[in-house]
Amino acid sequence: MTDPRTTHSTFSLERHYPAPPARVFSAWSDPRSKAGWFSGADAAHELDFRVGGREVNRARRADGPELVFESYYRDIVPDRRLVYTSTLSVGDELATVSLTTVEFHPEDTGTLLVLTEQGAFLSGDEEPDWRERGTGTWLDALGTFLRTHGAAGTGSGAASPHGTPDTLNGPAEEAP
Repeated sequence: MTDPRTTHSTFSLERHYPAPPARVFSAWSDPRSKAGWFSGADAAHELDFRVGGREVNRARRADGPELVFESYYRDIVPDRRLVYTSTLSVGDELATVSLTTVEFHPEDTGTLLVLTEQGAFLSGDEEPDWRERGTGTWLDALGTFLRTHGAAGTGSGAASPHGTPDTLNGPAEEAP
């Protein structure tokens, strides 16, 4: 049965990457690159990167329901900003709805990425601190991807060793 509580949460994460904003933005906007750091080995990932475009990541917990993370891009300013809305469903149940802004700020040493997410957690299947930890993990995977593929590299399509975004990282679930 669905938990009728709604928990609201906002968090902001920062990461410094030793690559110019255009390269960090490209790692986010190119489907092969994005799959290389965002999607887990057993996940199905689709990316239609444009305003109004949809991104979907489907994964399954061991012996559990399918997790579907679905986003729609609402605003794209190349090399500067992304705004997207997302849902996470666990099986047939809606677990979260969120609004995320990602900003790419040039620095002398590369890029300061600032990600801010505002979320409504609906079912008890996901907790705000799990989401924040999971998001931090895939931002770290982006850093690894950028170091591995260089400032001008392109995606390999290889799966991230960090698991899927928004994998439920609660006490009973640990990201691979």
